[in-house]
Formats: sequence, C-alpha cells, structure tokens
Amino acid sequence: MCLLPDLEAAVPDAFSRRDKCAGELAGDAERVAFVCRDMASRFHRGGKLLVFGNGTAGCDAGHIAVEFMHPVTVGKRALPAMALTNDGASVTGIGARAGFAEIYAHQLRHFAGVADIALGVSSDGRCAAVRRGLEVARELGLLTVALLGGDGGELADSATVDHALVVRSADPLVVKEVHVTTYHVLWELVHVFLDRPGVLRPEVVA
Repeated sequence: MCLLPDLEAAVPDAFSRRDKCAGELAGDAERVAFVCRDMASRFHRGGKLLVFGNGTAGCDAGHIAVEFMHPVTVGKRALPAMALTNDGASVTGIGARAGFAEIYAHQLRHFAGVADIALGVSSDGRCAAVRRGLEVARELGLLTVALLGGDGGELADSATVDHALVVRSADPLVVKEVHVTTYHVLWELVHVFLDRPGVLRPEVVA
C-alpha cells in the first residue's frame, strides 16, 4: 500500500506532462529535420556551433557544446562548438561595462564567422541576452536556432530566428527536460546528415 495515496495519481501525471510536450515536439518532425539539415550544412562548410543561455539554460549551453565537441558515442565525428556562458570573467566583464543584455552579442561579434551556427536556449523566449545574441548572429549571417519554452515569447515568431523549437509548457522543469532530449536528437540527426553529404544543399557538398 502506498504511504501517500495522492502519489498514485501524481506520479503518472508528472510523466504524462513530460510525455505530452515531448510528443508534440516529435510530431513536428519535419521542422526538427530541417534544423538538423541546416546545422549539418554549416558544419560541412567548416562552421562551428556557438551556444548560449542564462541560468540553468547556461548549463544546457555547456552540455550542448561538449556533446558536439567530445561525443560520447565512439566513432562519431567531433564538431567544433563552444558555450559562450563558460568564461565567467568575460561574461561579468561585458555585463559590467556594456550591460547584461550584451554578454553574448559582444562575444559573437568577435568569435563568430559567417558559416557558424548560433543556438540560443531560453525557457520562455523572453531572455534579453539570448535575444540580443541571436539578433547580432543574424546580422553577421549565422544560422540562428532557438530552443524555447512556454509560448516561445517574442523569439518564437521572430525574423531573427531561422528555426525555433518550442516546448509548450509553463513548467520550467518540463521545458528543461524536453530541451535536453531535443538537443540530443539534434546532435544525433546532424550526424545522420553528415554521414550522407549528398542530401545536403548542393552548394556545400564537397
């Protein structure tokens, strides 16, 4: 017998909320495939991945970068990636002088090349620093991708973002958990495209 009878309902509900959000994103398979194809095209051209986000999304940025740079799957190609959240001296120095909203935009101006990918992570799509980073990335000609939550905020339908993947949940924990699954899927499918370069855009095929 369960010591806390309410948990008999709470446990399946907790799983179902996550399953629902993940299922909705999986149902948008074509959009996810296009994101992976465009990311693979940039890597194929010699580009790198620049990732950023605030708070726990900053931890996700580091996780994403290391997944691409040092894949845990033996035999998979390492791809150049860096998290713009990782250098505390740069982040705080830029924030103190130029304002917190510029912490990623400033780094992108100095690190980014035209073949690169900017990936911003925000649990609600309303992070000023992530928005500014993606705006500058777009100005520089990068592919811009956003992992968002809630209703996606102002970034969901912004011309600044080439691809927005939105976890439709108001619960930041659910958003984060589905984001983790999503960027693992991005990593996996980027490699599927790189293993089949003939399906990439003709102008980038070696």
